[in-house]
Order: sequence, then C-alpha cells, then structure tokens
Amino acid sequence: MTNPAPGTYTLDPELTTVRADAKAMFGLVTVHGTFRLTSGQVTIAEDPSGSSVQASIEAGSFASGNATRDADVVSPSLLDAKAYPEITFAGSGPRPDGTDWLLSGSVTAHGTTAPAEVRVSEARDEDGTARFVARARLDRTSFGVTKKKGMVGRTVDLVIEAVGRPA
Repeated sequence: MTNPAPGTYTLDPELTTVRADAKAMFGLVTVHGTFRLTSGQVTIAEDPSGSSVQASIEAGSFASGNATRDADVVSPSLLDAKAYPEITFAGSGPRPDGTDWLLSGSVTAHGTTAPAEVRVSEARDEDGTARFVARARLDRTSFGVTKKKGMVGRTVDLVIEAVGRPA
C-alpha cells in the first residue's frame, strides 16, 4: 500500500460514505445513519504537515432507515436542515500520531463553527485514486443543538470513507 502522491484531489460524492453513529433513548440504543457528501477537496503537500482538507455534506440527507427518525433529525428541533443546509469541515496541518494522522480544523453546523479533530487512519493510492478513512467525534451542543436531551445523545461519531480523484 502506497500513500497518495502530492497534489489536489476532488472527493467523489458517489464513492464517499459519511456514517454517523449516536446514542439514543437515554443511551440504550445506537442509531446508525449516513449523510451525503456534496463536495470536498484534499490537498496533499510534499511536506505532509502542509496538507489540507475541506468538505461539505448535505444536512438534510440524513438517512437511518427510519423515515420518522430521519425527519426528526433534519427538523428544526435538531439539525434544522432548511435553515442550515450544509455541514462543512476545513482542516490543515496534519501531524503524526502513531500510525495515524491528526488533522485539526473546524466544523460549521447549525450556524455555528466549533473546533474539531479528525483522525486519519488510512490514506492510500489505488491506481491513481486516493482513498482515505477518517474518524471524528462531535459534541452537538458545541453547535447549539441542545434539544431532546436524553432522547438523542450528546456526541456523534463519524466515520468517513472518502475517494478522491486527481483534480
């Protein structure tokens, strides 16, 4: 397995998966859902610490397989996807952490920007296509999403499996 070559890669929304897991029902149930990536770009520098990422997902695209739950998540009581249609991440300056890389940046959701750290556990080249696996934990209260305490957990774990093509 080789690392992707330095350059700029455009993330492919059709081949990228953004999974979100959160506790619900006072921590008794884990809800698994997905969001749709709308755009993204990864720039890999010769010196990895000069690399950067920016990505956007559609807040209203949340899908868990339960239409009632999905409508509730995107409603004004939680994400308010009509008022805040995008969730964005921008980060730069990854630093090594064991076999992973930590990428500091910020997430903007629900009209609020908060710091976020993404752990990149995989970055590989596959026939000229860059493939990445990354994880992050977000605290929804950092974005002013405070309703439904107990019914919806405070943190959301994200797993991003992204595919980028040379720009």
